[in-house]
Amino acid sequence: MDHQIPNTKELGLIVRDARKQQGLTQEDLAGLTGTGRRFISDLEQGKETAELGKVLAVLASLGLALFAHSKWSK
Repeated sequence: MDHQIPNTKELGLIVRDARKQQGLTQEDLAGLTGTGRRFISDLEQGKETAELGKVLAVLASLGLALFAHSKWSK
């Protein structure tokens, strides 16, 4: 399912939902992605300063992809 992601809070909710659907704890996901549990928690809470490279690693480990679409293209 595709979601528009207007802000970091929405991205965090998507990450949390995907993690829970896969039966992973924050600690499990941190271990899979080489990050810390605190990073996963901050990401899920929509912290705006999350490091993009780590965010992309988390998304990939959950089988999620990030796309950009121009709102000005037809």
